[in-house]
Amino acid sequence: MKLGLYLARRFLISVAIVAAVFGGILLLIEMVEQIRRFAGNPNVGLGQAFQIAALNLPGGLYRILPLVVMLGAVAMFLALARSSELVVIRAAGRSAIRALVAPALTAFLLGLVAVALINPMVVATSRVADDVASSLARDGSQSVLSVSQEGLWLRQGNPDGQTVIRAARANLDGTHLFTVTFLNFDASGQPVSRLEAAEAVLSPGAWTLNTVKSWQLDTPNPETAAIHAETEMLPTDLTASKIRESFSAPDAVAIWDLPGFIAGLERAGFSAQKHRVWLQRELALPLTLAVMVLLAAGFTMRHVRFGRSGTMVLMAVLAGFAMFFLRNFAQVLGENGQIPVAMAAWAPPAVALMASLGLLLHLEDG
Repeated sequence: MKLGLYLARRFLISVAIVAAVFGGILLLIEMVEQIRRFAGNPNVGLGQAFQIAALNLPGGLYRILPLVVMLGAVAMFLALARSSELVVIRAAGRSAIRALVAPALTAFLLGLVAVALINPMVVATSRVADDVASSLARDGSQSVLSVSQEGLWLRQGNPDGQTVIRAARANLDGTHLFTVTFLNFDASGQPVSRLEAAEAVLSPGAWTLNTVKSWQLDTPNPETAAIHAETEMLPTDLTASKIRESFSAPDAVAIWDLPGFIAGLERAGFSAQKHRVWLQRELALPLTLAVMVLLAAGFTMRHVRFGRSGTMVLMAVLAGFAMFFLRNFAQVLGENGQIPVAMAAWAPPAVALMASLGLLLHLEDG
């Protein structure tokens, strides 16, 4: 028990040191990027660039967490080999594979903490960074921006069908639309009605439309039966956060909100394939971190007197990068629908687990 706690503590210290080194590098790179981004803005100085870079730092570290764990494990095993502690562990009757249980379990628990706590924190800090950058970019004003040449497109769902929304312009969070069209479809996909309004303001549970003209498309001549109104309320389940997240990557949604967000996307008629792959990929993160420890151990749990330490470290790092590349490649295949979602998320760590265990058994008992 004491040996396991000792190895777990050494592993966490090594990971913390590696994370601190990478954090410093990422912080400097992000600061340079923010300074370049706001080079022509006199209101942005070194302090604002540091603030945005610091807010983006957790996201950068979270994306490379498997590599940080791999390098931390390599550093720990090299330190144990140089101090002959691995020799003492084997001489005490503890096999090397059994000694790996504590670091691997620690990495697994670290993955659970990362998914449950760090993931929502990363999403929150990234949103704050985006808000700060947006406020600096517009110099504190609330100007209305054109989203694209075609305008802003949204879609909302309900039990009776779907509604497609198009606006020529919108405010920064998509809650105030201008020159907006609502096209309502029934459950079979047939257009039922069309509404045009000068503006639409999102309130809790409904759109408030001003200067409205509506047509019932199931009539012989919709124009003759068109209705004009100064204001009209249109029910909706959209919120400002949902609108913002619908234009974001899957990693912009916290892990706890992903299942409900996926259900909302599919109810509105959107494909949630990318979000499903990302959800399963995040759930597989604890196993991935544990596998990274086993891969590092397979190449570096040998005494330095055997030589070729540099070569073995290089092979361990290359194996870690190969696992990282395979994980991202499988994610792309899963997002494109070429392989099942479960395979895209769980196959890379499962394959790496079998390979690392095979290597360890060959080196220790072969």
